[in-house]
Amino acid sequence: MASNPTNLWITGRYAVGDPKVRLICVPQAGAGAGAFSGWRRHLPAGVELAPVELPGRGTREREPLPENTEALAEALFQGLRAELDMPYVLFGHSLGGLLTYEVARRIEAQGLRAPLAVLISGARAPQVPSLRTMSDASDDRLLGWIADNGGLPRELLSYPTFVAEILRAIRTDLRYAEEYLLPEPPALHSPLHIFGGLDDAITPPEQMPRWQRVATGEFSVTMLPGGHAFPHTDPAALLGFVRDVLAEPTLRAA
Repeated sequence: MASNPTNLWITGRYAVGDPKVRLICVPQAGAGAGAFSGWRRHLPAGVELAPVELPGRGTREREPLPENTEALAEALFQGLRAELDMPYVLFGHSLGGLLTYEVARRIEAQGLRAPLAVLISGARAPQVPSLRTMSDASDDRLLGWIADNGGLPRELLSYPTFVAEILRAIRTDLRYAEEYLLPEPPALHSPLHIFGGLDDAITPPEQMPRWQRVATGEFSVTMLPGGHAFPHTDPAALLGFVRDVLAEPTLRAA
């Protein structure tokens, strides 16, 4: 069952039952809103899934990519303002996690309706420098690295036209993530819950607790089985946590 609102930044909106909470999801580098299609079957009742479609991919593949992370985050924030008209949760994975933090701090700075919770997975904390540089790697090395970390099924590598189409967005997104750094990141007041994959080689488990630097309220770190793609290889585990969070009396009252 889909709800009525339309927004260029949201593609594949989906709800189970009468939505009481909106789950806004920002995808990883190179991905579009379709990355969250596998979440539908695990969605808790009363939750609307609102997957973000970033410029330069999916239904917006012809749009120019923003110049840098700051420009992309600001555009995303402006694009999501219309989505804050009901209780909501922000979720972001990998690069999407950094963008989610940027959107959350803009929401707080402007005094807009706060999220019930901010959920970030597979992303380093804003004050932590990038662990590697892959945006300038050769096509073969980059594609192999992406496939090794669960970001792309290896069978798709045999379709050169498809590969050429996605590489531009992937390289740009990786550059966004690699260049992003805030030595003194503003803290969030909303509940902040961090997720990591136990076998994640891109954002290792020991990186996850460093997010506490930007938490002033409720904070947790949850490690789940899997590598960097764990939110998509086992969405039931992560959405089980979302279900528990939304079942808390303080959030139900919101």
